[in-house]
Amino acid sequence: MAINRQLTASRIGRLSLLGKLAGGIVGGMVSEGARQLAQGKRPTFGDILLTPANAHRLTHRLSEMRGAAMKVGQLLSMDSGQILPPELSEVLARLRESAHQMPSTQVTAVLGQAWGSQWQRKFKHFDFKPLAAASIGQVHQAVLQDDRRLAVKIQYPEVERSIDSDVDNVASLLRLFNLIPQEMNFLPVLNEAKRQLHAEADYQQEALALKRFSSFTLQDERFSMPQVIESLTTSKVLAMTYMDGQPIENLAEKPAKERNAAAAAILELGIREVFDWGFVQTDPNFANYRYETHSGRIQLLDFGATREYSEKQRLALHSLLEACMHGNDSDIENAAADVGYLDRRDPPGYRNGILALLRDATEPARAAGSYNFGTSDLADRMRDRLVQMRLHDKFWRLPPTGVLFLHRKLGGLYMLMARLRATVAVSDLVDTLDAE
Repeated sequence: MAINRQLTASRIGRLSLLGKLAGGIVGGMVSEGARQLAQGKRPTFGDILLTPANAHRLTHRLSEMRGAAMKVGQLLSMDSGQILPPELSEVLARLRESAHQMPSTQVTAVLGQAWGSQWQRKFKHFDFKPLAAASIGQVHQAVLQDDRRLAVKIQYPEVERSIDSDVDNVASLLRLFNLIPQEMNFLPVLNEAKRQLHAEADYQQEALALKRFSSFTLQDERFSMPQVIESLTTSKVLAMTYMDGQPIENLAEKPAKERNAAAAAILELGIREVFDWGFVQTDPNFANYRYETHSGRIQLLDFGATREYSEKQRLALHSLLEACMHGNDSDIENAAADVGYLDRRDPPGYRNGILALLRDATEPARAAGSYNFGTSDLADRMRDRLVQMRLHDKFWRLPPTGVLFLHRKLGGLYMLMARLRATVAVSDLVDTLDAE
């Protein structure tokens, strides 16, 4: 449930929130431990840490630092959702629904700074109740005087100033309660979380990414994207034409031909992002895809988390795909080393785990004919393999952050394909790419 309240902007205020949260969690742990001991139980640390009450405390307070908390959680879950305790993963997943909302007075103040004190004269209607919450802002619907419907993304006040401290505070909380393995090198994750949040905090850069992506899909009638309203877009406010499609999950109830066509289009788009354009929308949240029932087009949204890959990286990734599809173990190991998965110091167990994981990930591309995502247990197998590597075999070296984002992209696409019960000839999509 969203809570309407003035958002704390100062660093001292947000650090104070963390202190209150830690104190509340410790108090909750003491109470829960005493309760279980009184019942004759011998609780573990995990039993008393993430109780329902403490999970509520975490959700409530982390929603004040939701951008940092969500980004750190996303980065940790890209490689394996099981790095974090399941209870904490669930808390982080709930942050989208539990976000604090800016009250109308704060929205008015932010828009007044961006557009001037008479900004409301530009609109026939402006809905102060947000349509959705993003990691560092919220989205409102509006109607201009010329009747164009807009989606207006408004950044939370002062959020850019708090990014570094918020990420550090979230990391301190995870370390304080041993919620991430001590063996894990956490620093690259923190630095990447800060880097990406700072990039996402510049809505003019997001507008440029949206326009660039639009140029790639302009001639493809299977897709549609919002148009940026230049005169109303600033670094803190992004104004776009409103997209009125249905949730992509609704396609699951459509006939197989319709479902499979849409799924193939989405997969082909993902392949082209990586190998043709080197410009990848790395957030595969289902909400970033909508479906136009009247035209069959897929609407593409949210380009704050785009990431660029160099030609060298794209060629290395393509060589890895080729090795996984047609090569032997030695070919895959060499290609995986070029991408950054492996180096000469890695023990045999880790190397074997990476080989098996890469073969799993490319299974749909190796399948003869169409691959049935709806009946496949591929996602479960990949997750179980990562759990074995990280939690049981204790291999904590993570691949480069650019590769982690591709993990997230691929995992999200496979989850969507499974949700749509799609059957897609993935090998044909890859062969088409190779022929161009």
